[in-house]
Amino acid sequence: MEEKTVNVADSLQLRKLGNSDLKLSPLGLGCWQFSNGKGIVGKFWPVLRREDIRQIVQTSLEGGVNWFDTAEAYGGGQSEQLLAGTLNEIGGPLAEQANIATKWWPAFRTAGSITATIDERIRHLDQRTIHLYQVHSPYSFASVGAVMNAMAKLVGQGKIKYVGVSNFSAQQIREADRVLREHGLRLVSNQVKYSLLDRRIEQNGILDTAKELGVAIIAYSPLMQGILSGKFHNNPSLVKSIKGPRKWTTAFRDSGLRRSKPLIETLEQLAQQYNVTPTQIALNWLINAHGENVFAIPGASKVHHAVENVKAMQFTLTAGEIEMVSHVSNQVLRSK
Repeated sequence: MEEKTVNVADSLQLRKLGNSDLKLSPLGLGCWQFSNGKGIVGKFWPVLRREDIRQIVQTSLEGGVNWFDTAEAYGGGQSEQLLAGTLNEIGGPLAEQANIATKWWPAFRTAGSITATIDERIRHLDQRTIHLYQVHSPYSFASVGAVMNAMAKLVGQGKIKYVGVSNFSAQQIREADRVLREHGLRLVSNQVKYSLLDRRIEQNGILDTAKELGVAIIAYSPLMQGILSGKFHNNPSLVKSIKGPRKWTTAFRDSGLRRSKPLIETLEQLAQQYNVTPTQIALNWLINAHGENVFAIPGASKVHHAVENVKAMQFTLTAGEIEMVSHVSNQVLRSK
């Protein structure tokens, strides 16, 4: 089979993030794994060595990634602090110009918490600009309107650049954007779970509403916690070595691996043609299947994960290949 040429220049192409002036790489680096073992979220990942974190961040920067997604809930601010400290250690233009996205944790809080905790976010990020401040979920003691009014206040104070949300429904996206418009602002993004093995946003109105309003989609868990790499299909014994609760999810069971096998085989076939990996095909599908509307934030707990991520931006699947992968993915999802 003829091997396709990888176009490295594509990695330099930036996209406008929704209704903002931010020019971002199609892939950012998700920083959940920098939680330092703290909090409930931190239990999902092993504690990483500082040197490994530095290499992961530096590899990402040098490969064209120009933004990082973190959150208050990731280790109670540990991820924010480690990210900022690492960028400071690396230094230079790439680190200094990195865009930061973080999130306010809404559970059991009112909208007043947004303005009350922003200085802590800024302190944890060592005074770095918060380019995108996101509401981590719609579940709080406040209405969407009250939350957006508080976020708009932060923009007015110059403490954040743009407002995003996460896990918001189609109706909630519309309401958030409506309220922000009253302040002369727009909703920029909605961060949601989206991958070849979880395409619910295509059916529940989230993707269509986002496109209509010019709101970017930021896909988290874009590799379904590693399932789309194919390594667990090729060596099921690896499931036993997974740390944290994800090993008990349906996707990692023998039945789940059997069900997703046809998709993995398709990814492997295309990976061979492009001289890349199934992971890179899965990520490339995600950032190209809907024009420039979808961004993704794969994590990286090892340096080679960061290398894989950046290489996923260095080629572009054809429209026919995107359609083929979409078709097989839908068949697998219908077989559940």
